[in-house]
Amino acid sequence: MASLTIRRLNDATKAKLRVLAAENGRSMEEEARRIIENAVGSDKPLNLAEAIHGLFAPLGGADLELPPFDPVGDPPDFTGPEYDR
Repeated sequence: MASLTIRRLNDATKAKLRVLAAENGRSMEEEARRIIENAVGSDKPLNLAEAIHGLFAPLGGADLELPPFDPVGDPPDFTGPEYDR
């Protein structure tokens, strides 16, 4: 397990953390750990696609028909003398 030291924490913030921890019957360390885990916990999606999927999956999702892939055409040819510099 990793350790973390937080420097220059505002005294008022530390006092609020102490009160919150006491209200929840936890130590300040445990309260801070839970706050951090809730903010950046691993249960949150790691990317936008996963976040969107997580929002809409409970609603049943949607089946979309994808259009067939059609090549756009040949790429432009920039080898002519007008492109030499």
